[in-house]
Amino acid sequence: MAWSWRYEGANGDAVEGPAESFSSQADAESWIGQAWRELAASGVTSVALVEDDRVDYRMSLLPPAQ
Repeated sequence: MAWSWRYEGANGDAVEGPAESFSSQADAESWIGQAWRELAASGVTSVALVEDDRVDYRMSLLPPAQ
C-alpha cells in the first residue's frame, strides 16, 4: 500500500504539489503536519489523503472562520 496527498486549489481543481509517497498513513500525516503551511502559502487550500487509488479523507488547509 502506498499513501500520498492530492492537492486542491480554491475551486477544488487539482494543483501541483510535492510528489511524496509514504509507506504508512501515519508517515503521510506526520509529513502533512510539517508541510501544510508551505502548501497553503503556495495556493493549496485542501488536501486529500489517497491510499493507492482510494481517497481516505479530505482536509482543509484554510484557517477556521472567525
